[in-house]
Amino acid sequence: MTQTPELPLREAAPAPAPVPGRRRPHRAWSVAAVTFLTLIGAAGFASLPGLLIEPLHAEFHWSRGTIGFAVSVNLALYGLTAPFAAALMDRFGIRRVVAVALMVIAVGAGLTVFMTTSWQLVLYWGVLVGLGSGSMALAFAATVTSRWFTARRGLVTGILTAAGASGQLIFLPALSWIVERYDWRPATVTVALAALAVVPLVWLLLRDHPADVGVAPYGAAEFVPKPPPQRGAARRALRALVSAALPHSRLRSSGGTPTGPFWLLAGTFAICGATTNGLVKTHFVPAAHDHGMPMTAAASLLAVIGIFDIAGTIASGWFTDRFHTRRLLATYYGLRGLSLMFLPLLLSDTVHPPMVFFIVFYGLDWVATVPPTLALCREHYGDDAAIVFGWVLAAHQVGAALIAFLGGLARDAFGTYNPVWYASGALCAVAALMALVIRQGRAGAGDGRVVAAG
Repeated sequence: MTQTPELPLREAAPAPAPVPGRRRPHRAWSVAAVTFLTLIGAAGFASLPGLLIEPLHAEFHWSRGTIGFAVSVNLALYGLTAPFAAALMDRFGIRRVVAVALMVIAVGAGLTVFMTTSWQLVLYWGVLVGLGSGSMALAFAATVTSRWFTARRGLVTGILTAAGASGQLIFLPALSWIVERYDWRPATVTVALAALAVVPLVWLLLRDHPADVGVAPYGAAEFVPKPPPQRGAARRALRALVSAALPHSRLRSSGGTPTGPFWLLAGTFAICGATTNGLVKTHFVPAAHDHGMPMTAAASLLAVIGIFDIAGTIASGWFTDRFHTRRLLATYYGLRGLSLMFLPLLLSDTVHPPMVFFIVFYGLDWVATVPPTLALCREHYGDDAAIVFGWVLAAHQVGAALIAFLGGLARDAFGTYNPVWYASGALCAVAALMALVIRQGRAGAGDGRVVAAG
């Protein structure tokens, strides 16, 4: 009798070997695509508050300060939630945290339709939407790139960072048209429905770790087992902050270099937020209007910044894979500061070629600092890099909030924005020097300069 040979069990192989000649896209790219779409939505949710100020003031007669306070709560929570969200992703998984965050945004945006008092705006839009958006901030992108990519991390980080600009380009014109044509309520309902629409996509296509689908991270030579869930998410986020921020701390679980780089990274990124979201995004339109430029024209120039932001961020990710991150950061901040010094000479009542050149140049530099900053976090903080980057991102939001407030005070005191532009240019020079003195991280600790895989 002929015996049937036993077939090997497929389950015995932890990571299937690739078939020669077979070229299928790595699963990491589909995860990155879902992350990109989710971040586009998060940027769209963040773009609505600025459109609500005038309609809410007209309908409820709330002061702009009261409405601005709700927006400030939203921005603060957006930054402060990020490190805790990264820790929660390690505990409960990326998919669960992002799905819950989207549903929280949908609830917060939907409830604003029924609000009648200002505290409800603070609770619904400031707290709920702020918490949900912060859970899908750049720490989300950091977690995805750290788990799913070994090669081309810088490029993928740049692409995911560019999702923020893409979301504003997609949502801002559409939401502004809805507010102008119909009212602010249909716009908030649109945000709520958009958040809910992304949930099935996240649940079906997003995966927490390459080991969940039996593959190695993109560009990795070996299969990486899925680590066990990390309990105590809040405790871990605070422990990561303490170990990164306090000298001679022994709390860091992942080892690494001493703690000095954290303050340099947080300081440079605070200046990044101050000179982008806090300064240009908040005060460019009124500053241009001071010189006689129509507000619609100034707002259109801001939209152009968003377009070139996409190209600049993706290019920065490519550079981060190939050049020294500290020098890249210093170059970005130096060029940004130089451009801000020239801006007072360019503002006028019309859009002229030198102003267009500034907009293009500044757009390319807008968030080009993100990929090298994240790469430096990986170099110095290893497994805690995503959480530490979340705290660095919180510093970014604090810097933005301070300059948004102080810029308005300076305009009231001096009658012009010129001192603000010059002071911000000087801040960028300080950031460039800070970037240059950041120490080199550990070799192999997630450095962005990794040879790209095919």
